Amino acid sequence: MNGIQIGFMWGLSTAQVGELEASAVDSLWAGGHVASRNPGQEAMVALARLSSITQRVRVGTSVLLLPLYPPAIIAKQVADLDRLTGGRITLGVGIGGEYPAEFEACQVPLGERGARTNEAIDLMRKLWTAEEVDHDGPFFPMRRVRIHPAPVQAGGPRIIVGGRKEPAMRRAALRGNGWMPYLYSPRRYAKSVATIREFAAKANRNLDGFEWCAFVFTNAHPDRERAREEAAKFLGGNYAQNFDEMIGSVAAVGSPDEVRARLQQFVNVGARHLILVPATRDAAGAWDVIRRVLDEVVPGVGLTPATVPNR
Repeated sequence: MNGIQIGFMWGLSTAQVGELEASAVDSLWAGGHVASRNPGQEAMVALARLSSITQRVRVGTSVLLLPLYPPAIIAKQVADLDRLTGGRITLGVGIGGEYPAEFEACQVPLGERGARTNEAIDLMRKLWTAEEVDHDGPFFPMRRVRIHPAPVQAGGPRIIVGGRKEPAMRRAALRGNGWMPYLYSPRRYAKSVATIREFAAKANRNLDGFEWCAFVFTNAHPDRERAREEAAKFLGGNYAQNFDEMIGSVAAVGSPDEVRARLQQFVNVGARHLILVPATRDAAGAWDVIRRVLDEVVPGVGLTPATVPNR
């Protein structure tokens, strides 16, 4: 789609998923928590549902809170789903922490979540070889463990790292196949791209094929103030803080023209896969946002000569 991939995350019905698959949408994403302040789904169950009701698009987690899970279980589930979908799975991972009750419920120390995630990423890649694995890590030691059959995608599905802070950028640069920040402005996104490239260069890691994603809360409506109010209320309910003043900085909201300009800014600073989340709690309203974005916003967003990287 004009050189940019477009995805959506929302609890879509089977009919809505079918309609999006018939359009130019590239990906659909499922997120979730184990025990958050708001009712919701669990990420791997949601991913399994998406896998079963799609035929064409990439499906992924945005994001799976990896430190809450044994990596062998996730490796097996993802391998099975990758085979079910013919190699369409992408695993977006993050460390969480905004809801400490999840870590208490899963008996995982909150302070270990970053280190556990790093080790889990490395271990899952070993397990996806379908060979016997010996692993000496501090959290998940194992001997002669074989998880098979292997995923369809050679080496396993892409692991896209989500987050907001520098340790997540380092994780993406050294271990990930891509970067997916959220609640970012285009300016902050540009800084994160530079930081990730710097981390990778210091480690002599080639980022060819690295996927630059942006997870963007979105609300487009002819009544720009209504769009802003709905989005601020939605995010305020999710994160228990007031978003009235900063909604214009951390989301793409307003009239279709304003949303198009905002998304283009993300593209201009390096994003190549926009994962859009309707910023409204009303299911019917969310579908209206998706359709409006597809019909009135996305066709005007794409690579320009100034945003195509030098070869």
